[in-house]
Amino acid sequence: MKILGINASPNGERSNTLRLVKEVLEGTRASGAEVELVDLCKLKIEFCIGCRKCFDTGKRFFKDDFQELYGKMLAADGMVWGTPNHSFGAKAQMKALIERMADVIHCQFFDGKYACAVATGGREYKVITDYLRQVLLDYGAYFTGSAGAVVTQGPQAIAEGEKQAYALGKALAEDILTRRQYFDQRQWIDRNRKWFQQKVLEPKEQWRHEYEYWERMQWR
Repeated sequence: MKILGINASPNGERSNTLRLVKEVLEGTRASGAEVELVDLCKLKIEFCIGCRKCFDTGKRFFKDDFQELYGKMLAADGMVWGTPNHSFGAKAQMKALIERMADVIHCQFFDGKYACAVATGGREYKVITDYLRQVLLDYGAYFTGSAGAVVTQGPQAIAEGEKQAYALGKALAEDILTRRQYFDQRQWIDRNRKWFQQKVLEPKEQWRHEYEYWERMQWR
């Protein structure tokens, strides 16, 4: 069982978001998981320019750190994504990563994976974890849950967030080990899957990589 943690906070070891990501990973490690932590802000991830090359060839226009991280995500059984709340949005580095994965949405490459999210904020964090939940579901992953902390509420809020994050990690590992089926999520993912299959079918001459993928999958 491989779990990948992605932290989008720029604050290094001082990051409260990092503390929560680490606690999720520790929770999964306690259940026997092999874990890896990625500091997104140390990577070079270029912004998507909408060239659609990945739709057609499966390859990226840029030579940066994206492809290696993408491979790690595809190889993981589960993931935890973490970002601070910056003006009611995910940190730019996390948003850049998300926008580079259009073919993941179209081909539902995260189907069968499990994921969770953590966030911190000065006023609130749930707007961010709700957003990450929707993104991960959009990619085809089951969403185990979320945790977070409002940092202006003091050290106790962070401590409580860490406690929740550890429990979340345990739940993520349990979901993977038991192959838990979230009925409502599965219905949403299946509808989404059909919608994107139709979207890929229409421009199949321009989106060859994605069309050929669904052909190999026999449009299941």
